[in-house]
Amino acid sequence: MRKRLIQTLLAVFLISSIPFISSTKVSAATPDEIATFAEKFYGTPYKFGGTTPSGFDCSGYIQYVFNNFNISVPRTSEDQFKVGTSISKENLKPGDLVFFANTYKKGISHTGIYLGNNKFISAKSRGVLKANLKTDPYWAPKYAGAKRVTTNIKVAFDPVQVKQDEQMSEVFKDLSVKHPAYEAIIALHEIGVINGYEDSTFKPERSITRGQAAAMINRKLKLKASTQVTFTDVKPNHQYAADIAALNEAGIFQGYETGEFGINDKLTRAHLAAIVDRAFDLQGKIGGEVQVASKYTDVPSSHWAADVIHALKTLDQTTVFQTTEFNIGKEATRAEFSAAIYSAISAK
Repeated sequence: MRKRLIQTLLAVFLISSIPFISSTKVSAATPDEIATFAEKFYGTPYKFGGTTPSGFDCSGYIQYVFNNFNISVPRTSEDQFKVGTSISKENLKPGDLVFFANTYKKGISHTGIYLGNNKFISAKSRGVLKANLKTDPYWAPKYAGAKRVTTNIKVAFDPVQVKQDEQMSEVFKDLSVKHPAYEAIIALHEIGVINGYEDSTFKPERSITRGQAAAMINRKLKLKASTQVTFTDVKPNHQYAADIAALNEAGIFQGYETGEFGINDKLTRAHLAAIVDRAFDLQGKIGGEVQVASKYTDVPSSHWAADVIHALKTLDQTTVFQTTEFNIGKEATRAEFSAAIYSAISAK
């Protein structure tokens, strides 16, 4: 009996001396698994300072995705750029982090997750969406590098202090980064299509004239006329004269039967859609097919601009035109003009 007791105690001692191994095994995440998980949050709304699926900001989204695989990354885009292994654009793989600079502030200011085929996903002002790393007019020029993070990185960083003024663009002091046309405005400003005012404002809700619209569209198209302007209200030496003549000759922007161009007349939303279609072929880009969801309740099929208006909504790369009504006769704003042009040149 004594011998059996000693054997039992010895067995208990040996078992207790074996290191405890958890039944929960944490396996390293594969790049494809990270990319696949990231795509599950497509369409999640943007929330400044957000770190959960109820609303993300760009770095909060990255942190949430990588935390799912027990990979701890810093909270801000700037600090996320300090970890991992640098990867060239040619060697990108799904799951790699891609970084962008000089968006709403100087330096590294935005992070996304590479998905493959030049596509990346990130939390933008319009929510978690995808974009093309090489062709997107806003993001491509701001690409700043990439990092591969495949190990459990633990780095101590100070808590993020979110300041109210960080929600405003550093380019235009009256433009919020949450404005639905923010990316469109900044992108067009970067390529010289649309500018702000001398006081560093953009005035996104200010209406736009036909003369201004002609000039800005031609900054992108760069067309030249074979003859001088012939409209009675546009002098040959006017700052927009060459642009108006070029777009008129190309059949993009026409004048009135009175012989005037209406250079100072406000551009309506219906005319905006029509002119953008003539300049960038909106209908051709959607193949002539318009979904029911892309129609407006106040635009009858008999309206002269119905097809181009619905094409604009179909191709909308912002949320500016994702409404139930279009308001045909309403004056187009600078923000709406930017959203329309940006959508037209971004759609493939």
